[in-house]
Amino acid sequence: MAKVLLKTINLVRDFGTNGEARVLHGIDLEVEQGDFITLIGASGSGKSTLLNILGALDRPTQGEVIIEGTDLRKLNDDELAYFRNKTMGFIFQSHFLLPQFSILENVLIPYQIYTGRVTTEIRNRALDLLDRVGLSHRINSRANAISGGEQQRGAIARALINKPRMILADEPTGNLDSTNTEKVFQLLKDINQESKTTFIMVTHDRNLATQSNRLVEMKDGRILRDKRMGTNLG
Repeated sequence: MAKVLLKTINLVRDFGTNGEARVLHGIDLEVEQGDFITLIGASGSGKSTLLNILGALDRPTQGEVIIEGTDLRKLNDDELAYFRNKTMGFIFQSHFLLPQFSILENVLIPYQIYTGRVTTEIRNRALDLLDRVGLSHRINSRANAISGGEQQRGAIARALINKPRMILADEPTGNLDSTNTEKVFQLLKDINQESKTTFIMVTHDRNLATQSNRLVEMKDGRILRDKRMGTNLG
């Protein structure tokens, strides 16, 4: 039986001065180690809000998020930031690479935040990751001097530098053309299969969603459907 990595219990998220806008309505979800989950649904369905809470970027109005036995409600902001950087990696629609730094320097930033230093071992890991995503020839290029597809692959390497148990991705192919979309998504699937890193990805692309091993569809802040698609992501 697969290990449960993440569990939510009755997640609610309200917005507005008096909490008059309820965006999430009692979300219960279990995520197993090695899952590749795609979150789909119309705009405003609550996908990104849920992803932000799962990634400890936002706190729920009520309910619990438990990751590897840690109840995130019990962590203060500093503890939460440390836990997030140690446990998770993030890929967004915009790559958020720092343009004045090289691709290698960008990949190393999360580790530097986590430990305050860069060792030879971690630099070699960054080089290996950049080779894995096809950017070994770009390690000294500034982030603003490479293509959009290369920037997103650099963001993937950065997300993996701390060996996270879980990657959260919000429309990671949203700014890419169809060719780069397929390349980036295949790369994510390969990483999932090879390292058993858990992925939770928001997408509007139903074709991509059906290639994951688990599809979670949201509507009006609730889970409408949670379906396992099989284990073969190749």
